[in-house]
Amino acid sequence: MGGLRLCGTALNPLVILGATGSIGRQAVEVAARIGVPIVALAARTPTEAFLALGVDHPNAAVCVVEPGDAAGHFRSVLGERVHFGQGAITEAAAIEDVTVLNAVVGSAGLAASLSALYAGNRLALANKESLVAGGTLVMDAVESGGGELLPVDSEHSAIWQCIVGESEADVERIILTASGGPFRGKNRDELASVTVADALVHPTWSMGPRITIDSATLINKAFEIIETHHLFGIDFDDIDVVIHPQSIIHSFVEFTDGVVKAEVGFPDMRKPIQAAITYPQRVPVEHPPFDLVGTDLTFEEPDVGTFPGLVLGYEAGRAGGSAPAVLNAADEVAVEAFLEERISFLDIVEVVSEVLGRHDVFHLESVDAVKAADSWARAVAVEAIGRVAR
Repeated sequence: MGGLRLCGTALNPLVILGATGSIGRQAVEVAARIGVPIVALAARTPTEAFLALGVDHPNAAVCVVEPGDAAGHFRSVLGERVHFGQGAITEAAAIEDVTVLNAVVGSAGLAASLSALYAGNRLALANKESLVAGGTLVMDAVESGGGELLPVDSEHSAIWQCIVGESEADVERIILTASGGPFRGKNRDELASVTVADALVHPTWSMGPRITIDSATLINKAFEIIETHHLFGIDFDDIDVVIHPQSIIHSFVEFTDGVVKAEVGFPDMRKPIQAAITYPQRVPVEHPPFDLVGTDLTFEEPDVGTFPGLVLGYEAGRAGGSAPAVLNAADEVAVEAFLEERISFLDIVEVVSEVLGRHDVFHLESVDAVKAADSWARAVAVEAIGRVAR
């Protein structure tokens, strides 16, 4: 194995990228309850909620990627501390001696992740696409940039917390848990008629639209397989997935002596967010006592016949190079088409699988190479959607 650097640093001020999303909003809450100052906030669009957040944090720089007609309004309220454009996010990530929580949605988060790591900052990573599309670039940045990478996803946070203090050579297998999403137990005939509203009702987590749909198709778990490989340097053959509907055990680590560790707790994303911000400390906060009495914990094999999206993570991961970036981009386009009710739920994975199957894999040496793979996949996905669109 080779992977996460598990050295600790003192608590640093916080930069929150993707501040208006589910993870970003909870990160703001965590920062307030543990007393960590926020020095920069970023969001893609200039919503009134984001403006209010900027007003509530008068010492923070405020970055808006696509301000549109609201630029003047934001400037009149926030003054010179508001910044516009994609470059503002990468600059915020490079502020010295901060922890950067990257909760940006989509492949746009990769540049910010690299910026944070090459600046020597701690990167608390909630942007899946950074590792899925550009995993080799991110891990190279960890090694050469002097920064520190800690995961925020509940599953990867669980794995990380289980291996702290252990020898990397002693890790034999990682078992990712998955809730199974809202359609667990259904067959493909039943899935043919599900609606967008049906797919957006996740049984255990409250998340943004894309990740919720990805959880319903199990493509989200496919992404997590690829992330696990990069984060912990473990072979794809040693990464398994088990369906655990209660989402109480967040992942398992099996060691060479047969001992298995798990991180356990009721679903609450504030815990992995706080762990990534405060490591190696544990900052006390008020919380209800953990009590499993009366709670059943169940586990099932994934039904890859009904949910073949899970298999795509292994296929793209083993292919390496540009394949994971293609997987991510094709999925993003297909999910958007489903949310707009232009394709069916089952069409999502069909489109993604077709795009991946048509791709000639190439080596990724730069962010531009990632962008090239991303652009190609989006164009081919649009073409595939055109053939199946309602």
